[in-house]
Amino acid sequence: MSDSFTQSLELPSPHDPAPSPGWITRLVEIMAQLRAPDGCPWDREQTHQTLKEFLMEEAAELFDAIDDEDEEGMVEELGDVLLQVVFHSQIASEEGRFNMQDVARVCCEKLIRRHPHVFGESEVNDAAGVLRQWETIKRSEKPNRRPSAISGVPRHLPALHRAYKMQKKAAKVGFDWPSIEGVVAKIDEELQEVKHALATDDTAAASEEIGDLLFAVVNLSRFQQRVPEELLHDTVKKFETRFRRIEELLEKEHKTPTECTLGELNALWNQAKKETSG
Repeated sequence: MSDSFTQSLELPSPHDPAPSPGWITRLVEIMAQLRAPDGCPWDREQTHQTLKEFLMEEAAELFDAIDDEDEEGMVEELGDVLLQVVFHSQIASEEGRFNMQDVARVCCEKLIRRHPHVFGESEVNDAAGVLRQWETIKRSEKPNRRPSAISGVPRHLPALHRAYKMQKKAAKVGFDWPSIEGVVAKIDEELQEVKHALATDDTAAASEEIGDLLFAVVNLSRFQQRVPEELLHDTVKKFETRFRRIEELLEKEHKTPTECTLGELNALWNQAKKETSG
């Protein structure tokens, strides 16, 4: 790596004013240098496909910073997400397809077009009205398409969240349970089908029924106006806290979980549960 390139990365203190014309432009310039023939070999090897996993990871790390109310972490992780946008745009720019300016322009145009109550003469009274207007405008943008009522849910969303979003869309056109009692009855029905498949050693059927049971539980979360992905996240976090407490208790006795019986672990779990319950 050349000395001039190294020097170009010796950026001012974050408290210094941004260079003209600004840090966004500087970021785009740095990314172009990294992708240049004399730039970074790793960056030059990346493609849209290879970068997908990093965008998912950076978004997850941003979620952690938000949940932790870590402002410094949010700044860093938002920067990492922005870097992924710039990275994808740079790859496309090298191929003459689009660039960062195109990405920003399309985003600005969409925001203005879908907020006529701010940038035009439309009037809405509340957030629900904004959402209805947004969906109407969105459909009008592609009039030649005949989308399903459940289209528009990204395939790469986590499965629980994808199920939740799809159920919400189906509910908007009337395909929904009339009451929560029907949802609970459906969960009971799916659980019985899981038990039957397990009793008959039908592995394929058991797998399918477990999926159906999960889907039904997502419906229950939706009826409670809760996002199932967040509920499961909270439960996993609770499990992590309690299991780590078990390990701490065992460490005092110079033992590990593998050296304990299930009964001993259950007793420690109950102790950890009491200590961590609000």
